[in-house]
Amino acid sequence: MIGRIPVLDVHPLVDCGRRPAKAVTGETFQVSATVFREGHDAVAANVVLRDPGGRQGPWTPMRELAPGTDRWGAEVTPDAEGRWTYRVEAWSDPVATWRHHAGIKIPAGIDTALVLAEGAGLYERAAAGVPKRDGREAVLAAADALRDESRPPAERLAAALAPEATAALARHPLRELVTASPPLPLQVERPRALFGSWYEFFPRSEGATTRRGKPVSGTFRTAAQRLPAVAAMGFDVVYLPPIHPIGSTFRKGPNNTLEAGRHDVGVPWAIGSPDGGHDAVHPDLGTLDDFDAFVRCARDLRMEVALDFALQCSPDHPWVDKHPEWFRHRPDGSIAYAENPPKKYQDIYPIAFDEDMPGLVEETLRILRHWMAHDVRIFRVDNPHTKPVVFWEKVIGEINRTDPDVIFLAEAFTRPAMMHTLAAVGFQQSYTYFTWRNTKHELTEYLTELSGPAASCMRPNFFVNTPDILHAYLQDGGRPAFEARAVLAATLAPTWGVYAGYELCENTALRPGSEEYLDSEKYQLRPRDWESAEREGRTIAPLITALNRIRRRHPALQQLRDLHFHQVDNDAVIAYSKRSGTDVVLTVVNLDPHHTQEATVSLDMPELGLDWHETVPVRDELTGDTYHWGRAVYVRLEPGVTPAHVVVLRPSPTIGGSPTS
Repeated sequence: MIGRIPVLDVHPLVDCGRRPAKAVTGETFQVSATVFREGHDAVAANVVLRDPGGRQGPWTPMRELAPGTDRWGAEVTPDAEGRWTYRVEAWSDPVATWRHHAGIKIPAGIDTALVLAEGAGLYERAAAGVPKRDGREAVLAAADALRDESRPPAERLAAALAPEATAALARHPLRELVTASPPLPLQVERPRALFGSWYEFFPRSEGATTRRGKPVSGTFRTAAQRLPAVAAMGFDVVYLPPIHPIGSTFRKGPNNTLEAGRHDVGVPWAIGSPDGGHDAVHPDLGTLDDFDAFVRCARDLRMEVALDFALQCSPDHPWVDKHPEWFRHRPDGSIAYAENPPKKYQDIYPIAFDEDMPGLVEETLRILRHWMAHDVRIFRVDNPHTKPVVFWEKVIGEINRTDPDVIFLAEAFTRPAMMHTLAAVGFQQSYTYFTWRNTKHELTEYLTELSGPAASCMRPNFFVNTPDILHAYLQDGGRPAFEARAVLAATLAPTWGVYAGYELCENTALRPGSEEYLDSEKYQLRPRDWESAEREGRTIAPLITALNRIRRRHPALQQLRDLHFHQVDNDAVIAYSKRSGTDVVLTVVNLDPHHTQEATVSLDMPELGLDWHETVPVRDELTGDTYHWGRAVYVRLEPGVTPAHVVVLRPSPTIGGSPTS
């Protein structure tokens, strides 16, 4: 039902307000609405936040976003975790209406005495709502001036518009016909739900050796020796693929061959053996105590451990015998294995949900809480789009009801509707199509979508590669391609990630046209000689370290919603800025890994908080060089030498530096 003053189309809005919009503590976002009324009287609006304790905060004034559009907006910043609400209040502004009329009538000598008397009455009414210590006397003085017939009308009007009275009424306006939108839910989570740098590696490969021709797995203890190097690169989340026992039935061999040798280690996602299921640790990795020690080591290095949760199992999983109703049986009595034609995964049984979803929910909650008891607070969920949405709504809702700090990342490379719905029902983060967006047009279009209204619900995690995905851009572009994609991921999204080996620019595919790695770590141990790579300069770890340092230094790179693309006269070069308060970071990247590219960047100066004519000093955070940049900037980016500029606008005087890059 429309109120006395219509308040329509409030945003952010998720599922028509049935589900909460999302933010994290300290994150600033815009609340907007369409507000208008009949006739020509002035209207105004504000946003009201109510915190998880039900306490109403001071309201935030809204402004019309563009003249004549009736679209109003204000930026708000929740400061505590929990379930908030927000609403928009619209109201008639009689003082603003009077000021507009008085500014026309009094200079023209129309109804002068009446207009001044009306103003005096309004100011007296308004003064009653202004605290004594916050400008009431200034408002009453304006009312007295309006009634002072010994002064010329123009002087009386000027006194009423004095800065002190105007400021007091801006803080405490006279509001009439107040109309409020229904309160809308807002879920405020911990900052890690929005901002983080992820590093994925297989513990079994770290410290792996060969003994008498037999591969010997690394353990949690040998893997822990890799953690200081990961922390030194600036990562704050360590993500582990499944660490559980692996089945032997239909075990896959190297490069996904159908017949495994006697000593082949199998795929970690084929979960379950006589040694246990989802709540067990693979005996080759060690014990639960060893896992706890690994988590403690990561925590001492200021990193969190994210654990893979794959709701599927091998034919040897205890569930197969204990819960046959959890699987789909074929006419011959066999259990259907996983398929993604033409791919077949004979070593994995998917779960069927329609016979006993309550039982599956209960078991899933038990498993998740088991690992939560071992200090795991982040779960990367494998293929959630192949399970019912309502299942995740129940599971995540129940976990976050008691443990709101637990974060779920959806590995959902699927259709947009499913990805957005998974986010709406509870997933805090999602994989995205970033891996397949490589041209300027693709990146601009996709990031405009992600940083727009979608940002109120779906938070992207930009992984530059995964054990399953080695994009042709990386295969063909060599080291410059790896550098460019790292810069893009680290500066476009507040959360990004790499899979081990990316820093070594590993880019050999299984076969031409394939996105699979040759000798994929999914099927075999893959120890790497990190020390030799560093000694010989075969690593881009210094660039990754610099990017993570820059991200931690600049709040602009820790948010998603304020992203703006700038015009460039060369399609091989992309330029964009992110802004948070006074912190502005501008990034220019060469998307061509094979050739040096030159371009003129036409900066949208107001988006940078600058006037069109200004020239300001900027500092390149990758090199430390300082330049003077204005509205038009010439850049020259050479692959392998200068893949990008990541510059911060400096507030210092415009002295020194070079006018170009």
